[in-house]
Amino acid sequence: MRQISSRVSKGLIPGSVVICADNTGAKLLRIISKKGVGGTHRKLKSVGIGDIIIASVRSGSPDYMKKKVRAVIIRQKSPIRRKDGLRIRFEDNAAILINDTNLAIGTEVKGVMAREVVERYIKLAGVASRVV
Repeated sequence: MRQISSRVSKGLIPGSVVICADNTGAKLLRIISKKGVGGTHRKLKSVGIGDIIIASVRSGSPDYMKKKVRAVIIRQKSPIRRKDGLRIRFEDNAAILINDTNLAIGTEVKGVMAREVVERYIKLAGVASRVV
């Protein structure tokens, strides 16, 4: 896993609801935790663009309902700062489902994907319709 070339502000916390932006059948995801970090007592681990999360599916097809899934954040409302000074933010918070080897489960992404995600997970660029 590579580093992100931007200063990503962590705009989402456990309990946040994000849109599932792929064609797997899941519609809404609720963040449970961030993948790969230890806990600190009474502190919520916030997540941002390019982070892997564990989430539960809140609405969608019956195959995914109330199941724990792995996902990666591809868009967030909170602005992020790129190295050239440009600040970018999106209209919504969105994630796509991934498997254990960090490959996308769906075959198509609805909307745009942040460039920081493609830099970190190169294989996810294949399902992106547009990269910003």
